[in-house]
Amino acid sequence: MANTKEIQARISSIQDTMKITKAMYMMSSVKLRKAKQKLEDTEPYFYGLQDQIKSILFHFPTMQHLFFDNRNVDIHEDVKRKAFIVISGDKGMAGAYNHNVLKEAKRLCDEAEQYKIFAIGETGRAYFTSLGYNVEESFRFSANNPSVHRARVITEEIVERYKKEEIDEVYIVFTRMEHGMKEEVQVEQLLPLKTNEFIKEELAENARQGKSNGTLEDFEGNDDYFVIYPSPKVVLNDLVYNYVTGFVYGALVEGFATEENARMVAMQAATDNAEAMLKELSIEYNRVRQAAITQEITEVIGGAKALKKKKMKKKARSK
Repeated sequence: MANTKEIQARISSIQDTMKITKAMYMMSSVKLRKAKQKLEDTEPYFYGLQDQIKSILFHFPTMQHLFFDNRNVDIHEDVKRKAFIVISGDKGMAGAYNHNVLKEAKRLCDEAEQYKIFAIGETGRAYFTSLGYNVEESFRFSANNPSVHRARVITEEIVERYKKEEIDEVYIVFTRMEHGMKEEVQVEQLLPLKTNEFIKEELAENARQGKSNGTLEDFEGNDDYFVIYPSPKVVLNDLVYNYVTGFVYGALVEGFATEENARMVAMQAATDNAEAMLKELSIEYNRVRQAAITQEITEVIGGAKALKKKKMKKKARSK
């Protein structure tokens, strides 16, 4: 059984750890709140971009464009070169956050014949490098404190490789918070964009009304009185570039917010466990201390009795 000094040392150590977990919880809480606010502040602009793209595609539905799935380029039909932008954390202590997103990214890479990983976050980069996966070494970005500028730089590099036909498809793998608490790994295709996804509501409405069969050809002729300068393709170039930047930024913020939320949960669990351990140690400390006090009292009483007995014997001999 441990003595009181050993138990006190353990209690002191756990209390110090609790200070750290509580501080990390508070820091993650502040970061989470700021990240959500930044995303809310920029969402109207990026939703506006989406509406502008939707408007152009509605009036020019069959226009071929490099950034869309109806592009007029020589695509590898059998083997597509896929790029996976994988957003993980820069550090651990966030529960299963990193494990879940890296597991899904690994599955996607294993299914692809040709791929390249663009890892955002040190955890993901170290993980895939250690396993010998095809990781772009020059692509080094932190997942901490996401910004629009960082998203723009990432978009520039990815889009440039896409335009040079080094890659055929671009996917982004990140984690999103669902219903406030639940973590869910998301896989979204960044490039080429799917035309139908932008005007799916119009396609569905036409199909419901029996006006068409729900295909892009239904909107042919919508551009008769719709003029865009200098041209729809030029305008769409800028819009799509900014839209992809917004999507990357949103994924960065979502991933960062989810990581901080997971860290808050982990730190709260650690604090709760520490409090439970302190309670048990406190009971054990009191029990050991009480036993020590009882032992001391017993020894004192025993000593007093022995001394009294000795005096009585001495007194009896003197008579």
